[in-house]
Amino acid sequence: MSEVINVAEIFGENVFNLAKMRERLPKKVYAEVKNIMENGGELSLATADVVAKAMKDWPVSKGATHYTHWFQPLTGITAEKHDSFISAPDEMGHTLLEFSGKELIKGEPDASSFPSGGLRSTFEARGYTVWDCTSPAFLKEDATGVVLCIPTAFYSYNGEALDKKTPLLRSLEAISRQALRIVRLFGNTEATRVIASVGAEQEYFLVDREKYLQRKDLIYAGRTLFGAPAPKGQEMDDQYFGAIRERVGAYMKELNAELWKLGITSKTQHNEVAPAQHEMAPIYSTANIAADHNQLVMETMKKVAGHHGLTCLLHEKPFAGVNGSGKHNNWSLNTDNGVNLLDPGDTPNQNIQFLLVLACIIKAVDIHADLLRQSASDVGNDHRLGANEAPPAIISIFLGDQLEDVVKQLVETGEAARCIEGNQLDTGVSSLPTIDKDATDRNRTSPFAFTGNKFEFRMVGSDDSIASPNTTLNAIVAEAFSEAADVLEQADDFDVAVHDLIKKYLTEHQRIIFNGNGYSDEWLREAERRGLPNIKSMVDAVPTLVTDKAVALFEKFGIFTRAELESRAEILYETYAKSINIEAMTMIDMAGKQIIPAVISYTTELAGSLNAVAAACPEADTSAQKELLIETSSLLAEAKRALNRLKEAVAEASAAAAGEAMAYAYKDKAVPAMDALRAPVDRLEMIVDKKYWPMPSYGDLMFEV
Repeated sequence: MSEVINVAEIFGENVFNLAKMRERLPKKVYAEVKNIMENGGELSLATADVVAKAMKDWPVSKGATHYTHWFQPLTGITAEKHDSFISAPDEMGHTLLEFSGKELIKGEPDASSFPSGGLRSTFEARGYTVWDCTSPAFLKEDATGVVLCIPTAFYSYNGEALDKKTPLLRSLEAISRQALRIVRLFGNTEATRVIASVGAEQEYFLVDREKYLQRKDLIYAGRTLFGAPAPKGQEMDDQYFGAIRERVGAYMKELNAELWKLGITSKTQHNEVAPAQHEMAPIYSTANIAADHNQLVMETMKKVAGHHGLTCLLHEKPFAGVNGSGKHNNWSLNTDNGVNLLDPGDTPNQNIQFLLVLACIIKAVDIHADLLRQSASDVGNDHRLGANEAPPAIISIFLGDQLEDVVKQLVETGEAARCIEGNQLDTGVSSLPTIDKDATDRNRTSPFAFTGNKFEFRMVGSDDSIASPNTTLNAIVAEAFSEAADVLEQADDFDVAVHDLIKKYLTEHQRIIFNGNGYSDEWLREAERRGLPNIKSMVDAVPTLVTDKAVALFEKFGIFTRAELESRAEILYETYAKSINIEAMTMIDMAGKQIIPAVISYTTELAGSLNAVAAACPEADTSAQKELLIETSSLLAEAKRALNRLKEAVAEASAAAAGEAMAYAYKDKAVPAMDALRAPVDRLEMIVDKKYWPMPSYGDLMFEV
């Protein structure tokens, strides 16, 4: 019998949340902190000292010895430098555990070794971490002991943002300010802020750790760079929502418990489409906390996997030929007095506030489709987007039959007199109830889909931070809200003005709406006819960050400066080049040191067997052995030539000028050479005796968990 988990008892036990603050802080201090969390402001140093003491006493009571300013640099992962609570010993050799308000509010990590894209010279090392009180501190429990983690933003000495949290926080303030202008127009005077909420579904693969350690490509690149398809893939659709295997179930149970302790609302777990692929989905939280939580989800997934002899793969495409992994970024807007701005109600055609919000979002996505596409770009996602398993690389909006019909009426006649209603689904079984059916179906091929009372941005990569997509989404919608409010606040007749503005936005930007099959070739041609951007790779997406349009958008709301945007573009180019270089060098190493020697050993045995049979029985038919030897030798020669070409391509790409030129060199020269090497090697894997093949196969990895 497995251990019973009391969710209510353990949930949030490792989080310094409001409940613990209220319990441990004086009432006045607690009220001040809560007010700053909700409305902004700065703590006095005296108040910070009180908070710091409570924040120290709590983890120390649970065995903590260290604290860290936990931040999210532009490496894409989290960073932490641990400091103990101990103070300098007194003359008697005794020490105390201390933690001051100054230490809570500000840290000073070395910033020189983190990516800065030219914002900082390598000899200039000073950087600052600043406490983000809106995201609760938490405890990490692992081999290092118990560590208090304090979520922080990360800045250069000159004040530029060197992290992913700072722009997200700026964007949250921007969209709150502009959305408040909209709700005020409709008479909501009670709301004081509008909150962007996010639920990030997380897909992942689990493989046996011993097998993982036998594959250099998984170790160094996070994905298989070689690999013939297994006899069975996902074609039977029997993995999706299938019974969860015992080993995986034990992993999920521990994962849930660890996440619940961290206050992360792990809600849903199931098998995904591909063999060995799974998904976890949380309940919504504020976008900033959701971004922090998703980073913790990925870290915890990897840590817990090791406890079960497994490795968690978060790469967007760890295996060719089966579905890769992403995360669906479910985004909504809610006032602090309980109004969901994306709830259409029972009669969306009559819900003018909803229609204005919808029209603004449609406008924002159409104008900034390139930026939204860029926000979901990373090296691994190039293998997914547009590959008939994930949303296409072309941004479009799915509204469903009901809202599309409303939009069509408004565009054509200026009025929406009717609204498609959901009916009932009769199962045809007398013992089963008749159920209410939604007015519209869902569209899994849409990159940006309306799903009832939220939008689901489906392009985000499984290994990527959700901070960047939500920063962009908040920014572009804030701009649309701002422009709408500028018009409506000056209107003499609000009802007429809002009606005209909704029709104007929907008419001018209806090209972005598409309810059909995003995988079809017809959509590619239709999207081109509509003038929608088709950005096929991460490298092609980078320039969208530094267009005049993008700079104006982000600078208008103080989210990024031009220098910060240019630095991020430089980092992305550098990241792409380095990532492809690592993959190429790994292929060169595996092919040269493992695969080619293994094939030579196999052909040597094959030739020896052929000679032995011919000598022992000259009249025997050895044509099969000869054909096999010729085919294997031919593929071996092709692989060796391809290996030499890949070495040349890497040398040529690495000699290109750093930045954009080098990134494109790796994309245009190294990547095709990598594909050319993989092709004969994968065919060889189907021929060579398994005892000679130097690494576990796809079947070994995906079906033996």
